Amino acid sequence: MVEPALAVVLAVPALVNPQAGGPLWAQGGVLAGLVLPLLWRRSQPEAMTAVVLAAAWLGLLTRTWSQHLPLAHAALQLMLYTLVVRGRRRPAALAAPAAAAFFVSWSLTRYPASDAGWAAVTYCLSIATAWLLGEYVRARRAYLQSIERRAELADSERRALARAAAAEERARIARELHDVLAHSVGVMVVNAEGAQLMRHTDPAVVDRTLRLVSTTGRAALKELRRLLEVLHEDGTIPPPQPSLADLRQLVDGVGAGRAMAGLRLTGTEEGVPAGAVLQTYRIVQEALTNVVKHAGTGAGVDVAVDLGVPGLHRTVRIEVRDDGAGKRGSGPRLPSSGRGITGMRERVAMFGGTLEAAPAPEGGFRVSATLPLDGEPCLTGPPQEITAPPQATLSTMGPCTTDHRSGS
Repeated sequence: MVEPALAVVLAVPALVNPQAGGPLWAQGGVLAGLVLPLLWRRSQPEAMTAVVLAAAWLGLLTRTWSQHLPLAHAALQLMLYTLVVRGRRRPAALAAPAAAAFFVSWSLTRYPASDAGWAAVTYCLSIATAWLLGEYVRARRAYLQSIERRAELADSERRALARAAAAEERARIARELHDVLAHSVGVMVVNAEGAQLMRHTDPAVVDRTLRLVSTTGRAALKELRRLLEVLHEDGTIPPPQPSLADLRQLVDGVGAGRAMAGLRLTGTEEGVPAGAVLQTYRIVQEALTNVVKHAGTGAGVDVAVDLGVPGLHRTVRIEVRDDGAGKRGSGPRLPSSGRGITGMRERVAMFGGTLEAAPAPEGGFRVSATLPLDGEPCLTGPPQEITAPPQATLSTMGPCTTDHRSGS
């Protein structure tokens, strides 16, 4: 669209004020020869140059020029500028003397002798200015393109170096991972077997050995998590799956042909650790599995999860309660870890929380769990056996009280 607009701008003054001499065919030919070639100046600059020069000389020889000289001046300058910008220096070197000769001839025939020389010099300087402007624009474009190419090359080199560094780091971490697991698991196996041999002769040694196994396992788990975080491609740990967003689907799945289930989710998920989110989902899943297994199809079940709000002493509270009015033994089972209450107790213990699982006074069964979020998850040792009768609370676990700062 630039070329047509430029052609119109150059042609309109000549059409509005046609003060030219010579035959009409010459005037029309000169005007067309100076304007129309501008339409293809980018694609065929040499052809444009030939037509513009021919039109300019035609106007001079037929004495067409009067007020139309500014049109020829602009057309010749644009012609030379285009040749230089497009890198056509040889055609430009031939066109520049032809354009200068045109202006010198026109000045000598149209100006008085005293002014002809200055007019010719002025027009020739305008031709030189067009050439220099074309050189500047071409050099500027080449400079910007070189900067862009260098930036692309530098970016490509950075990506290659980053990939090489990442591959080297992954190889190093793989070796470190092997060393950590081989050492830690080896220590745990040896101490566990030793504790098994000493369980009847020296219980104190067994207790110390189990504490060592627990400490070694926690250290190995922490190191494993650190290594897995570095191994991840984008440098972040992917959120655990499933998440709280899947709770609704989980509860609805229970309600589809199994039980009448409802979910109440309160609080804000902001600030809840990923591990707590995952354990909340798993606890609800285990509790609903127990509902399907024991209460059966048609039982009413209410799931309440309170995430709390950010701040000190924040606690996630989970409650799953059924009315026990269902029909047992029908419908497919939910996915489960197969460990029931014991598995839920272990999940709660990681956060030093509490778990209560017992028959509700009004009927049915109630599972209530709390996950304190004040500190990091901790393990206080192997889970205890459940010895409480069915009508009592099956397990109650307090917060983790191990003082890591004292080294005990």
